Amino acid sequence: MRPTIRLLNAATHAHGAARAHTTGFIGLGRMGYEMAFNLFSRTLVESGGSARFVVCDAREESSSVFVKNFHGHFPGAKIDMVTSPADVVAASQTVVTMLPSSPHVRQVYTTESRGIIPGLQALSPEDRTATFCIDSTTLDVAVARSVTGDVFNTGATMVDAPVSGGVAGAKAGTLSFLVGGPDEGFQRASPILAHMGKKIIHCGPSGAGLAAKICNNMVLGVQQIVVAEAMLLGQKLGLDPAVLAGVINSATGACWASSVNNPVPGALPDKEPPCTRDYEGGFATSLMLKDMGLATEAGESSGSPLPLGEAAAQLYTKIIETEPELATKDFSSVYKYLQKLQQ
Repeated sequence: MRPTIRLLNAATHAHGAARAHTTGFIGLGRMGYEMAFNLFSRTLVESGGSARFVVCDAREESSSVFVKNFHGHFPGAKIDMVTSPADVVAASQTVVTMLPSSPHVRQVYTTESRGIIPGLQALSPEDRTATFCIDSTTLDVAVARSVTGDVFNTGATMVDAPVSGGVAGAKAGTLSFLVGGPDEGFQRASPILAHMGKKIIHCGPSGAGLAAKICNNMVLGVQQIVVAEAMLLGQKLGLDPAVLAGVINSATGACWASSVNNPVPGALPDKEPPCTRDYEGGFATSLMLKDMGLATEAGESSGSPLPLGEAAAQLYTKIIETEPELATKDFSSVYKYLQKLQQ
């Protein structure tokens, strides 16, 4: 018998103790789905089965599929789906958001009557003060600080906690979280984030986690390109891809882009990077372009030179313009683009 999905009516949802034991998750994309599943399953076990959960996504079908899957693994779990972020915060004392980019964060948090902030404003002062928001989106630092300030103005607490580790890390529960916010926010976030990751780093005040994530992803975006270049050059010079990858991964060129996300099928015989699945299931090229754009914008606004970052951003832009099918593929598919340019 298939489990029944209940569409939660936030107005009638039990408050008080029930809300204090409810965790909400908004954004069930590739990353968010896996993060929410780990968070909920481990919280459920830790609570002895008493924890409650609420999910929300722009696509109601995603919420429906998630709830059915979670009930399939944990029959009887108290999990509901709602249709707006305001409903999530009405039902949940802890709210985690994992969204595509800055506009989506603004929409989820600030949309009149349906957003998290209007939802907070509708709560009692006690419920507002008790509410804790964690945003794991990689977005513009200024937008993050603005939204965080608006949340704090309601009396609630919020931290930014962007992630590193990709879809594979989200599924395995091995993500690294780069947290920005006050010390008390970091302390409160740590046990929650520990259910989804292995490393939790306090980077500084609000926005610091995002600044660290943007810098990290700029490094990754540049590295993935040069790894693709080197693997193509090595093959042109007669090297076997597995041999070359072995050399790089044990020498000074070692990096995640080569040792874990190597773009050449067969280069990592003991692993299954996205290239073994026609570059499906990884970190989309379009998302890497978004992150490179955030980095270059930050460089311009701060007056910090980014010659390689800007060059990489231009290349990812050209890839998507000329090979649009690669936009949704893992960003290591830059290898396929460069391969076509070979003489």
